[in-house]
Amino acid sequence: MSLYSAGVEYGIHCLIFLVGDYGDSREASVRDLAELQGVPLDYLAKIFTKLAKAKLVVATEGVRGGFKLARPADEISVLDIVNAIDGQKLIFDCREIRGRCALFDGSPPEWALDGQCSVHAVMMTAQKRMEEALAQQTILDLARRVGRKAPAEFNEQVNSWMNDRREKKTGASAQTGDEQIIPVTVIGD
Repeated sequence: MSLYSAGVEYGIHCLIFLVGDYGDSREASVRDLAELQGVPLDYLAKIFTKLAKAKLVVATEGVRGGFKLARPADEISVLDIVNAIDGQKLIFDCREIRGRCALFDGSPPEWALDGQCSVHAVMMTAQKRMEEALAQQTILDLARRVGRKAPAEFNEQVNSWMNDRREKKTGASAQTGDEQIIPVTVIGD
């Protein structure tokens, strides 16, 4: 069982696609991001509500609306995204079993319970290091890694795909003469 949900993976991948060619932010709708990556639209919409509530993305209005990064990509850490989507999770929940040894016959000696549990201390050190590692990596770092790995044409294909989608929306709106504003609900502040 993994510590973090699939939503964390979906959210991180989506935010990578919101990083533009020069580290700036590009806009995309949740529908387009879901289709681009083959992930469930309804689930992704809930993830973006959480990302918006955490002020990592902002909604854009109009027929070409969607979401864009709320801050520069180098200021959004992987830990920010993880915490926004799944909340802070502990990797260990100490049950204080150190005092339950059968040899203690129900009455553990003082030395057995003195100070912090050694197992708990090790696990909290691991927690701290994991969070530090996630905090050191930004969405820009990840986007650059993907950019170095992918052939040059891939980024051009992504840009073209997203632009085609946006143009289709604009064209459909112009044909009907209506500007469609897609409401976005962000729960809480």
